[in-house]
Amino acid sequence: MVAAEGEPRSHVDVLIVGAGLSGIGAACTLQTHAPDRTWAVVEARGASGGTWDRFRFPGIRSDSDMYTLGYRFRPWVQGKSIAAGSDILSYLRETAAAYGVADRIEYHWRVLRADFNRASARWTVTVEHTETGRRQVRTCGFLYLCTGYFRYDHGYTPSWPGREDFTGCVVHPQDWPADLDVDGREVVVIGSGSTAVTLIPALVAAGAHVVMLQRSPSWVMVLPTRDPLGSLLLRILSPERASGVIRWKNMRVATALYQLCQRFPRTSGRLLRHGVRRRLPKGFDVDRHFRPTYDPWDQRLCLVPDGDFFAAISSGRAEIATDHVESFASDGLRLRSGRRLKADIVVTATGLELLTLGDIALSVDRDPVDVSERVVYKGTMLDGVPNLGFAIGYTNGTWALKVELATDYVTRLLNFMRDRGYDEVMPLRPIQALRTTPYIEMSSGYFERGRSRLPRQGDRPPWRIHQQYPKDARLLRGPIAGPELAFRVRSGPS
Repeated sequence: MVAAEGEPRSHVDVLIVGAGLSGIGAACTLQTHAPDRTWAVVEARGASGGTWDRFRFPGIRSDSDMYTLGYRFRPWVQGKSIAAGSDILSYLRETAAAYGVADRIEYHWRVLRADFNRASARWTVTVEHTETGRRQVRTCGFLYLCTGYFRYDHGYTPSWPGREDFTGCVVHPQDWPADLDVDGREVVVIGSGSTAVTLIPALVAAGAHVVMLQRSPSWVMVLPTRDPLGSLLLRILSPERASGVIRWKNMRVATALYQLCQRFPRTSGRLLRHGVRRRLPKGFDVDRHFRPTYDPWDQRLCLVPDGDFFAAISSGRAEIATDHVESFASDGLRLRSGRRLKADIVVTATGLELLTLGDIALSVDRDPVDVSERVVYKGTMLDGVPNLGFAIGYTNGTWALKVELATDYVTRLLNFMRDRGYDEVMPLRPIQALRTTPYIEMSSGYFERGRSRLPRQGDRPPWRIHQQYPKDARLLRGPIAGPELAFRVRSGPS
């Protein structure tokens, strides 16, 4: 039984929702650059680390280099540029401990709703304890949502005919059992994205025979696990200076690659397929299994550290089937082509469930906010919603780079308001016509399924970001005040 609303907790200047990479970074940044601001972190789960604690499937690793995925204020100094999930989790928790954040995270509190009162310039936030159902009411001056963009409680699994007839094990990577033994088992991995490409080498190494079943291919690119230049710089420079140089280099390379793919998709596709062909046995049908129907970077590239995915295929312990599931059978899968795949274990690496701003019911003076009708300001605020920020990273590059810009901007904004005595800030949509599109325009399945719930972006800055770090950095590090922001002093008691 859910308890009645509990007693109000003490007020804080900033309430951070989420204790993953974004939330930990936000708390550390506030602690350092806005030390006079009071803050709290609430986390719905029972542990910090977000994605890197939630996902436990074999082989989980970063799909971006750690020199840009790591925090600028605490450089990544390990030799591997592509790191295992456990190493990333340790890095996040060590950072939280080093900055005095770890002991201030309040676990098992899920934010249900938040209402902003313009007279008092405060958010009233209702949270629920995920284990007891007890509720509390909290207040804050600024609400910063670091909730990511997908559901942590479950992933996306399509409904297939005959699944109830299958006598083996079906598992989604988001809910990987700790005791699942794959040694000597026939495993079918349904999916072709980064999760599938990551899983397959690890499953082969654990003794499984694996078939990757994909409806359509993804673009795949090999990346070295170790950055030779990075390793050299870390030996001859201080960690801070080396990290700065490596980050700059990797950001430029990633931006150049993205622009190449966008401007010259045919050439980029040929280069990517050539790289794949070099890694596979002679005569392998690359065009069938590695030629997607979309252009490079219309969805994220799947990165393969040191070519381990291709090595698994070349070993004969893994293969690819480009086909559709017709139905499950008792001993495996029936495919549309008529082929049957035997399976002891079926892994549904079929994607995520989109979650918009933590699925929190937002309102202003009790008037509900429909997030899908709002336009994003500088990639981190919503028009017509006061004192609210959110951290959503790059989908076409390293997540943390965009989050870092958002958090730095929010911190500067809070300090600007303090210095000038303002209690409220709200982006105002321009009077001039503003053509809008979905905030995230990539064609990945989970974005397509949840696009109608996403906020909008405009056709020009600051209502549209460039999806390129150097340009976005200039936008978010520019002047705080401008015609798009309305500042005011509260009219009622705090």
